[in-house]
Amino acid sequence: MALPFYQKHHEHYDRAYRHKELQSTLSQYQKEEKRKSAVYSHGSTAYTRGSAAYRHGSAAAYSHESAAAYSHGSAAYGHESAAYSHGSAAYDHESAAHSRRSAAYSLGSESLSKMSSAYDHESAAHSRRLKDSNIMIEDRSYKLSPKAKRAKQSLFSEEKENKAIDYVVPVFTGRQVYVSGITDTEQERIKESAAYIARRNLFATGEGISATRVATSSSTEEQHEKKSRKVAIRESAERLALKKTLEETEEFHRKLNEDKLLHAPEFVIKPRSHTVWEKQNVKLHCTVTGWPEPRLTWYKNNVPINVHTHPGKYIIESRYGMHSLEINKCDFEDTAQYRASAMNVKGELSAYASLVVKRYKGEFDESYFHAGTVTMPLSFGVTPHGYASKFEIHFVDKFEVSFGREGETMSLGCTVIIHPDIKRFHPEIQWYRNGVLIKPSKWVQMHWSGERATLTLAHANKEDEGLYTLRVVMGDYYEQYSAYVFVRDADAEMPGAPASPLDVECLDANKDYVIISWKQPAVDGGSPILGYFIDKCEVGTTHWSQCNETPVKFARFPVTGLIEGRSYIFRVRAVNKAGISIPSRVSEPVAALDPADRARLRSHPSAPWTGQIIVTEEEPAEGVVPGPPSDLHVIEATKNYVVLSWKPPGERGHEGVMYFVEKCTAGTENWQRVNTEIPVKSPRFAVFDLAEGKSYSFRVRCCNSAGIGEPSEATEATVVGDKLDIPKAPGRIIPTRNTDTSVVVTWTESKDAKELVGYYVEASIAGSGHWEPSNNNPVKGTRFICHGLLTGENYIFRVRAVNAAGLSEYSQESEPIEVKAAIAAPSPPYDITVLESVRDSMVLGWKQPKIIGGAEITGYYVNYREVIDGVPGKWNEANIKPVSERAYRIHNLKENMVYQFQVAAANLAGVGTPSPPTRSFKCEEWTIAVPGPPHDLLCTEVRKNSLVLLWKPPVYIGRSPVTGYYVDVKETEATDEHWRSVNEKPIANKFLKVSGLKEGVSYLFRVRATNQAGVGKPSDTTDPVIAETRPGTKEMEVDVDDNGVISLNFECDQMSPDSKFVWSKNYEPIEDESRLAFDTKGGKSKAAFKDLGEDDLGIYSCAVTDTDGVSSSYTIDEEEMKRLLALSHEHKFPTVPLKSELAAELLEKGQVRFWLQAEKLSGNAKVNFVFNDKEIVNGEKYKMKVDHNTGLIEMIMDKLEDNDEGTYTFQLQDGKATNQSSLVLIGDVFKKLQNEADFQRQEWFRKQGPHFVEYLGWEVTADCNVLLKCKVANIKKETHIVWYKDGREIMVDEEHDFKDGVCTLLISEFSKKDAGIYEVILKDDRGKDKSKLKLVEAAFADLMNEVCRKIALSATELKIQSTAEGIRLFSFVNYYLEDLRVSWLHNDAKIKYTDRVKTGVTGEQIWLQISEPTPQDKGKYIMELFDGKTTHTRKLDLSGQAFDEACYYFDTICC
Repeated sequence: MALPFYQKHHEHYDRAYRHKELQSTLSQYQKEEKRKSAVYSHGSTAYTRGSAAYRHGSAAAYSHESAAAYSHGSAAYGHESAAYSHGSAAYDHESAAHSRRSAAYSLGSESLSKMSSAYDHESAAHSRRLKDSNIMIEDRSYKLSPKAKRAKQSLFSEEKENKAIDYVVPVFTGRQVYVSGITDTEQERIKESAAYIARRNLFATGEGISATRVATSSSTEEQHEKKSRKVAIRESAERLALKKTLEETEEFHRKLNEDKLLHAPEFVIKPRSHTVWEKQNVKLHCTVTGWPEPRLTWYKNNVPINVHTHPGKYIIESRYGMHSLEINKCDFEDTAQYRASAMNVKGELSAYASLVVKRYKGEFDESYFHAGTVTMPLSFGVTPHGYASKFEIHFVDKFEVSFGREGETMSLGCTVIIHPDIKRFHPEIQWYRNGVLIKPSKWVQMHWSGERATLTLAHANKEDEGLYTLRVVMGDYYEQYSAYVFVRDADAEMPGAPASPLDVECLDANKDYVIISWKQPAVDGGSPILGYFIDKCEVGTTHWSQCNETPVKFARFPVTGLIEGRSYIFRVRAVNKAGISIPSRVSEPVAALDPADRARLRSHPSAPWTGQIIVTEEEPAEGVVPGPPSDLHVIEATKNYVVLSWKPPGERGHEGVMYFVEKCTAGTENWQRVNTEIPVKSPRFAVFDLAEGKSYSFRVRCCNSAGIGEPSEATEATVVGDKLDIPKAPGRIIPTRNTDTSVVVTWTESKDAKELVGYYVEASIAGSGHWEPSNNNPVKGTRFICHGLLTGENYIFRVRAVNAAGLSEYSQESEPIEVKAAIAAPSPPYDITVLESVRDSMVLGWKQPKIIGGAEITGYYVNYREVIDGVPGKWNEANIKPVSERAYRIHNLKENMVYQFQVAAANLAGVGTPSPPTRSFKCEEWTIAVPGPPHDLLCTEVRKNSLVLLWKPPVYIGRSPVTGYYVDVKETEATDEHWRSVNEKPIANKFLKVSGLKEGVSYLFRVRATNQAGVGKPSDTTDPVIAETRPGTKEMEVDVDDNGVISLNFECDQMSPDSKFVWSKNYEPIEDESRLAFDTKGGKSKAAFKDLGEDDLGIYSCAVTDTDGVSSSYTIDEEEMKRLLALSHEHKFPTVPLKSELAAELLEKGQVRFWLQAEKLSGNAKVNFVFNDKEIVNGEKYKMKVDHNTGLIEMIMDKLEDNDEGTYTFQLQDGKATNQSSLVLIGDVFKKLQNEADFQRQEWFRKQGPHFVEYLGWEVTADCNVLLKCKVANIKKETHIVWYKDGREIMVDEEHDFKDGVCTLLISEFSKKDAGIYEVILKDDRGKDKSKLKLVEAAFADLMNEVCRKIALSATELKIQSTAEGIRLFSFVNYYLEDLRVSWLHNDAKIKYTDRVKTGVTGEQIWLQISEPTPQDKGKYIMELFDGKTTHTRKLDLSGQAFDEACYYFDTICC
């Protein structure tokens, strides 16, 4: 069955798009319709008559006044059911309002009139279907069934006489009808659409409407039957259902992600600049796309064009996305910049065009252009200020390197000065981050005041860190300024928690599945990150739900279980043992849609939009079981999950399919279904809960209403585990000085790293052990400038690489470097000469300064002065902006005038001293030539990504020697505009290795020579050369034989009988054979060095003649020469390899052990032990041992004496191989080792008898007593312990039993009299040991404070006691000391003691006596006990019943 014409814009007809809710709703409706068939039949006549009237009003209201229709419709359905009960009259009556609306459809439409009969037939057929109770009802949720049929609706049109004609127009005709205009907000559009569909569904049922029409001769009267109670209840239910539908529609819209379904304006065709004569007309055109349809406004010099203020001057037209501005009879005032600004709810975009109006007579009106600020967009192609060649753009009050913290607001600004200033032309301000153009968003705001450009980060995040560049564009010329912005991590909510992840992105989004990726943070909080939690949130809500139960370490994770059509945002949190980080910045919203639908909705969104994705389909081919999916493979595998991908089956009929995924252990056929409950909608699936290390195979089955199809081919066995390895640590960390607060750090990239995200750099002040991250956003490349360092401090650096698998180990720490400026102003340029002279200009050339000041030369400044009769005049600036080349043409000179010149160089440190004035040069015309083209170009050593280009110098070298060559390259099929230079600066060699070629691509090369005059004509191009490594290609190898002879070897298996090996150095023939010996045998050739030295450094190449370019080369630089010489020396003079050098260590008894270990020793190996160049032998003082199996060699000395200071050497000999290792023990090193040995010996002797393991200390018991204790070892029965205080023995009542090796002395009720020096001695026949504890001064005070604290803590709660004198408040302590200070407070005020109110201590009781209590004594009492450091309190509320009872007992005692 064909689709309704208004559904043909929906290109996807897959039944799988239908939600279970839709299917259950349809089933419910079908059952309900069977039950209500009688009611529908009864009301079919009224419905037939009423539907035309409904369509009459609905189509007109919807197509022309949609907003009004919605508001009126809402009111109508919100009130009582007058519109329902009188439906026939309301919709059939020829009302004036509907007549006016329908007239638009009836007047002058012949084509529609011809269609009216067809619609009448359809309407009649539809009425018959209603009588048969076979009407198809749309789902209340507005999700269309594939079999749903809409009732044919009609719109009656009226003529001037208000007579109805047989003219029918469909109400809903797809997107083309809904072009009446754009509402102010997308919210209103959704409300309009929801109201329209709700009315359509309501009237389609025909419920509650029963009407008859009676015709009379004079007029037509309508009679309405009274509604039954059943009909009234049904109408009320319909109103409630409509209200609920509207609420659900609005709720769905709030959850809908408009950003992904709508898109900002885009210019398909931009307006073009024009140059016209006066009195001519000009028309600017542009084409704009976007959804919602953008509104376009024209501006002239940023002022909106008003056609009413200039009647007839401007004509603005807009139709179907095409817009035009016509300017009639242009005059000179119309010369300006014109801007077309397109805007919709997603943003604004502008396109620029310039108009220049020329005059027929007269000179250029320079008064029109005057000095001022000027810039213009790139599209402007005419120089706006007359004959000047370019603008001069200067940056003032520039933003510097900035530091911020997450969550803060940061602002960057710069004042821009442009000369000349043309009021009618304005600059284009662009901001870049890391070379990427920044667009305004909720995170970034930009502003241009006309003089100052600012960029504001409203809520800084680590994603905002990077190099920010302000670019000011003026036509084809621009200037820019850059500075780095650092964003530090926000403070963690939990101490020790890691920093938040960053750059959360959504990848591979589908109907119910999306992959989330992120970058790991630089700060882990002090403990390794255990993994990450991923959270999701539906757009429009604030409820976040966690997607994974256990943390995942891999920085990518598949999130499943999404609801199709909903939009989501995601965030990530890191977790370590200390806690969870704050969440990352949320991702961009993503809709759970099929990628094809997402693309379709962006380019051709269906209208009107209801907040749901409406999918229609043709009649399904019933009974077609889908075939198996194809191309099933594993696209990602980690230890947590495996992601499968496949293609839908070709055989599936017209209805959609869903999928079941099955798995089995590799090598078995025990298939298990993974998704047992819900089939998968997307051709992607993530399988969890797999055993790490096991191998699995997977297959997929398709299913639809006809059944489950055959399985796909199983995947190959996949081992569960991370396929992406953590990168290796970077190497060779080299810091170099930059400024007073920054250091440049370079490193070598991680080897064999895959999917590298970037690097984190950390800095530490040398010796502090505290590391701080230098960047919080991974940097790409192997160079980074670390800012914010302290001037004068020594810093060390380390680097980590990061990819999705994790962070690498730290690199080795760099050498310390002092932070200070490393640059200075350069010295003067020299050898300034004139390269060319004409009538009014001269070209100067000069050489680079000998001292450039440690930084690259950024440019040169040239000054000139006139010399009249030998008298020099005043210096003039030839250039305001520095020139980068070492040649400059000075304009506007006077012919035959004599001039002198001077040049100054500049770098980051500033402008250097100018050169001395040159000799005088006369400005007169003369000619200078440039070099001719090089020739005889040859490509050799062709490989897949590089080759070596050789050439011969030009025959004609010009008026000065050739100073260098430029090599140009382009692809063979490219045009001449694609020539690019391989080398930025000229090279002096007549050869160059060109790298970075693409394998399999054909290239052309050419060479240009340069001298002081300039660059000459390019050479002829080479023949096309394909970058490829041909089969059988071999490289030159270096070899060192057993005798230490170093040689280069090259082999060729493609030689002909006449082929020869031709050796060269630096691609020049080797004439001096005294340093090399050549030996060629068959297809092998060898060049042996007789004595490799510095004279042999260079590139050695070997080419084989009479072959297809067989050649290779090998570079011997200084580093390679050292390596080869060391290898040669090893072969000539082999050494015994050592695992460890000679070292010394102390043994338990204070003995000193000297030892080293060799890699291996044979049984014949010998060792000589040497001390201060004298051999020592095994004896009483030296005990020597050699273990040939392990290679361990050791020597033990019982005691180090003063005469043992010196150098110890172990000499090894094993056959021909020898080696030795020495250890110097002199001065402080020897003294330290000797003292440590003596101490170790004494300790050993001490521990032979009873001794202390823990020396004497104290603690305060819970009873507030002081316990002196120590821990002892090596005790026996005969061991005695004696306690002393101040030298006097303390007599103890019982002998200590040394239980658990602890000795204690208890001092009860400790006080000041117990201060002193305590000593305990252990002794028996093996020796003695002692320990002292000084309890005087500060140590005693600390102990007393602790005693007082314990006493204060032992205080009981305050109690009340009535006595004969009054009321007593008291508390008990274990015992009382005077050092414990007691104070009392009454109602937070300190009590002043009198005869009536007293305090005191009786035994262990601390009390407050209140004599003759009065009501003023009521209140809160606090007893404060101060132990010397802390105040302890006890509180009591003496008021109310407590006070009354105390007074009562007091009165009783007194009586």
